[in-house]
Amino acid sequence: MDLIIARTLGLLVIATVVAIIARRISLPYTVGLVVAGAALSLLRIDTGIVLTHDIVFDLLLPPLLFEAALNLNWQDLRRDMVPVLTLSILGVIIGAAVVAAGMHQLFNWPLASALVFGVLIAATDPVAVIAMFKDAGIKGRGRMLVESESLFNDGVAAVLFALAVAAVQGGSQSPIAAAASLVVTAGGGIAIGLAIGAAGLLLAGRTTEHVVEAAVTGITAYGAFLAAGHLHVSGVLATVAAGLLMGNAGLQGRNAPWGLSPQGREYVLELWDFAAFIANSVVFLLIGITVARVSVNTLALPAIIGAVLLVLLGRAATVYPISFLFSGSRWRISAGDQHVLWWGGLRGALALALSLALPADLPLRSGIVLVTFIVVVFSVLVQGLSMKMLLARVRMSPHHKPLMGKP
Repeated sequence: MDLIIARTLGLLVIATVVAIIARRISLPYTVGLVVAGAALSLLRIDTGIVLTHDIVFDLLLPPLLFEAALNLNWQDLRRDMVPVLTLSILGVIIGAAVVAAGMHQLFNWPLASALVFGVLIAATDPVAVIAMFKDAGIKGRGRMLVESESLFNDGVAAVLFALAVAAVQGGSQSPIAAAASLVVTAGGGIAIGLAIGAAGLLLAGRTTEHVVEAAVTGITAYGAFLAAGHLHVSGVLATVAAGLLMGNAGLQGRNAPWGLSPQGREYVLELWDFAAFIANSVVFLLIGITVARVSVNTLALPAIIGAVLLVLLGRAATVYPISFLFSGSRWRISAGDQHVLWWGGLRGALALALSLALPADLPLRSGIVLVTFIVVVFSVLVQGLSMKMLLARVRMSPHHKPLMGKP
């Protein structure tokens, strides 16, 4: 036990030092973490913690999802719900189809493996971009769209992934049955999240102790995720739904009987900001450690390069055509800001968790895990490092509130 505590404390010390250095040299925090993790691995420093599906999915993913949902404003989200849902649902399907078709046709991956990889890599995780928005003081519609689209497409990708794995393992379903399963899994997750979120609000409303109120939010976040998983519905969507409800009714609802106390609101936001910092630190440090240990042979290199390009192509095939659909409406998205949505579609924790959850007998399982890790590292390092230049090109600033076209 002492060894585990010491190693965990060591990771937190490293994360803190990286955060300080990254801020001083204007480096994206997540990029610094991946580099630091790779350095630890190359120096053969044993952290004693291995990146597994259970660590990412059950321990680290709920606080990341809940913190992001907690800070989303429902009024802003409701105004842009149409483009957000279109990007999240249709976008995941298009992106997955492009990647799956490319890996199957160009690199002769079995169709089942290509399909599963296409679905799991379709989930975006713009942690580095959101961190830049925070550092630069950028708020408004653009940040809301990037963050909310990521939250919802994480849920859609997780649901589609479960269906895809079931299909390739022989659980063939008719299109109607598959659609019904999708609706039940997604709808059930949202319903459970709202129910647990409402229960959390009622419980928190019975006290004015800010520490107790914060404890209730923790129970809500993990309770929604675990309850949904136990009932075989989407834990990702359950946590997002619970976070949205608690954030808007509990934190932003003024003088409401179910709202948190003023001190509780401030404390809860700070607490979850810290929790997200810890979760991100562990995830990206472990990504760097794991990838530095991976050996890439020359046979795998073409597929790795091809996968990176196909993921970018799939994201482009998502953002630009869907944005064109709204070009003549009140949801219009400007050309420069479409580039931000495209290049800011980073891959991260959820894609890794899903790849590590693949069944052992899936053809090319080890190849899928390897390629997923490389795609995530590429998106964090290359896209994350270059985002500041792109943001400058589209003239984003703290005073440029509507990143996207004004609705």
